[in-house]
Formats: sequence, structure tokens, C-alpha cells
Amino acid sequence: MRPEVNINTNMITWAITRAGYEFNEFITKTPLVLDWLEDKKKPTLKQLESFSKKVYLPFGYLFLSKPPMETLPFPFFRTNKTQQRSVSLNVYDTILLIQQRQDWLSNYLRDLDKNVLNFVGKFQNKNNHREIVSDIRKTLGLPINWASRFHTWHEALQHLIDKIEEIGIIMIFNGVVENNTSRPIKVEECRGFVLVDEMSPFMFINNSDSKAAQLFTIVHELAHIWTGQSAGFDFRNLQPANDPIELLCDKVAAEFLVPEVSFNEIWSKHPNINYTARYFKVSEIVLARRALDTGKISRAQFFDFYEEYSNREFIKKVNQSSGGDFYATTKKRLSLTFAAHINNAVKANMLLYRDAYKLTGLNGNTFQKFFTKHF
Repeated sequence: MRPEVNINTNMITWAITRAGYEFNEFITKTPLVLDWLEDKKKPTLKQLESFSKKVYLPFGYLFLSKPPMETLPFPFFRTNKTQQRSVSLNVYDTILLIQQRQDWLSNYLRDLDKNVLNFVGKFQNKNNHREIVSDIRKTLGLPINWASRFHTWHEALQHLIDKIEEIGIIMIFNGVVENNTSRPIKVEECRGFVLVDEMSPFMFINNSDSKAAQLFTIVHELAHIWTGQSAGFDFRNLQPANDPIELLCDKVAAEFLVPEVSFNEIWSKHPNINYTARYFKVSEIVLARRALDTGKISRAQFFDFYEEYSNREFIKKVNQSSGGDFYATTKKRLSLTFAAHINNAVKANMLLYRDAYKLTGLNGNTFQKFFTKHF
């Protein structure tokens, strides 16, 4: 006979709600859980293990007398609001995952006696956005017109990503929790977040978002690193939250991507979003946002353009193949720079394979194939 377990039923109901399920729908599909709640049956350990996986909860949590306090380690900003301290479980678990990777990497780099990154928090308590933009460009080795030498803004975006990782910032592109495609991260809830650290800052970019929006999010996150402020954001309609730091980072992103002086000059000759976007090698939506900021189009015109552009991008995405190379996708989800540190640590016997599997979300042959392919 399988041993049954006494458990606080409040933990069961909390776990179901925490996972984002509608309670009645969940117990209708899982009637065994209703038996536990009505004390008709006691769960077995095996049943509890299965339940914990279904609700994405660490198994040991079910044996607590009351739910633990789960708070975000940084403010999460919402457009038209200031900040909040709660997000969906998928976003929350992703933040914890990135935190674990950052904690390991930061300690690993310290063990190697690596220097701190002097640009992290360099402009804390300062609000001159043009000065911040100038320093970001200088640190990345990008002249003011750096994007103009590329044929498309997609090429410029990739060059920017490469430059950012070269200076020690880890960039994660993912639209699900780790590698679990059944746990998507909704764009309308989270476009990205940044975890600031003097040894290893991490950016998370929602890869389900359009490349156009990703570009603006990336530079906004760069500004957070320079001001020393970790944060998450949804950027609805590419608009910032009503918060001083958010508004500053928003100005930095706009000026970095489309310098105002140059923009005014080009727009005066060609007052056209498509033409000017091609000139600056940014997407049309980013250029429209800049035109709004500088008073060249109205808010109504911008939001009309945003809706039309978003519909076009949605149709493109629907028409694209949903397939893909798992290892190419993993490269973006993990960051080759982070993976290189993992690889070096394993080879130097500074990291056990067991722990490397946990940090990368890859196991056994999949782990070996990925690292053989890229290193």
C-alpha cells in the first residue's frame, strides 16, 4: 500500500491559484485534487510530486504550514502606472532563473579576479540623458552615426547585440520559461527586464516580441545598467511608465537610436517615417516614437500608426514557419557569452556537470551536442 500524506489543503488551493489556473476549471479536470480538498482521500507522495509539476511549484513547498512570501527583487514598471511587485508565475520563474545564472557567473568571475565593469551605475543619481548616451556610445565603440553603414536595421541590431556582449553584458532572448514551450511569456506583460550587477549584468528580452520593439527595449535596458537600476517593464505601445528613472531611460533610448539634432535635419527635408527610418537604420515604429517625442506627429497619429504597424508585423509572424533549429534557439536563450563561461568553468573543474546542466537547462547528450557545436 502506498503511504498517504497529511498536507495543509490551503497550500493546494494556493498552488493552483499561484500557477494562474482558474480554480474550478482545474479541479474539474483533476477531480482527485477535489477529493484531497474535501478530505475524502489523502494524497500519496507520488501524486503530490505529479501535482507540484503541474502547478510549477518546488515539491517541498507543499509541506509548508503557509505559503511563502514571494516578492520581486526589483520594481516592475507598467505603462501609464508607476510600478508593481507582482507578475505572472512564468515571468517570476524566469526572473529567478536568470538570477541564479547571474549569481553563479558573478561569483565565478570574482574567483578569477576579474575587474568590475566600471560603466555599471556610472550615472547613478544623474539625469543628463545626452551625457549617458555619449558614454554608452563610447563604451560600445560606436560613433554617433554607427548604424548608417549597415544596409538594414536588422543588421544594425545584430551589430549592437554583438557590441553589448563584448563588454560583458549577458543578453538572453526567450519567449518561454527556460525551454518549456508550454509556458509562454506574454509580450503584453513583459517585454523585458534587466538585472544590474557590477560583475555580470543580465538583460532579458522577450523573443516573442517584434524585432522592432526589441531594439528599443535593449537600449532602454542599457540605460538602466548605466544608471544602476534593475527593473522590468511591459512598454505598452512603446510608452514608458510614469517614473523618473523610466522616463530618463526612455530619453536615452530615443536619443541613442535617433539623435535629435540629426533627426530634425533629415525630417525637415524628408518629413516621412519610412524614409527617415531607413536613414537611421531603425524600424518604422521606433522612428514614429521619436517623431512623437519631438512633436512632429500627434499622439493620435502615433497610436494609429502603431496599431497599423503591429497588425502588419502580426501577419508576418503568422505566415512564418513555426519550426526552428533547437540548438540555434538555445544559443539565443542561453547567450553564447554565458555558455562560454560555463564551458570554461567545466573544463577547469570549477563547475560540476550536474550544476552546469541546471544552469543551462540542458542535460546529457543535448548539453554535449550544444557545447561541441559552439566551442
